Amino acid sequence: MKLKKIKSFIITVDGKGGSGKSTAAKLLSKRLGIPHLSSGRLYRWSAKKLLEDKPKDKILYLRKRLPKLNYNSLQKINLHTPEISKYSAIIARILAVRKVMKKTQKSWVRRNKNRCVVEGRDSHIIFPSAFIKFYLKTNLNTAALRRFKELKKKKRKITLKMVKADLKQRDYYDTTRRFGRLKLSKDHVLVRTNILNRKEMVAKMSKEIGKKLLLKYGTNFKAR
Repeated sequence: MKLKKIKSFIITVDGKGGSGKSTAAKLLSKRLGIPHLSSGRLYRWSAKKLLEDKPKDKILYLRKRLPKLNYNSLQKINLHTPEISKYSAIIARILAVRKVMKKTQKSWVRRNKNRCVVEGRDSHIIFPSAFIKFYLKTNLNTAALRRFKELKKKKRKITLKMVKADLKQRDYYDTTRRFGRLKLSKDHVLVRTNILNRKEMVAKMSKEIGKKLLLKYGTNFKAR
């Protein structure tokens, strides 16, 4: 089945930092031939710009800047510094910021004809009618080691202990904030990534997508 025939095909991938959600979202995006959006990148870019420009009205600043953002350009920017990580977690607790981010994500998805993979912490809340909603889960040690290896590839000066402390703090912020709290919901499909390699993880998620397509349309998708 060609996914272009489906009016709305939004896949959400939620999970804590280091759970593998970015990798999963990218691989699913490539396999299905649809775009991929990371809300984490939007928050990190926003944190970076707010720290740099120090606007008096943060919300007005984001309302003006985010619609003009070239999302693809974010791949070339270093958004994984301790300062950005800490501040992105802080602004993520502000309801007005979350509203701007929600609007930005919905606008991006509409521009991509409602066929895309969206990853984040509360993607299932922003897109309640998503075709399928995944929640990726792992333990802190596995998550920290993954993130550490990822950052070392980019030659960042960082230790495993620093990465673990950063993830632990971010997890606390994400699971205790009042708005858009990260949590496993009843409509999530749980994927335990600490016991799966990349190939197994994507295979499991693709299988779940295929099962739902068969149930709803009587046919499966044609992977690229």
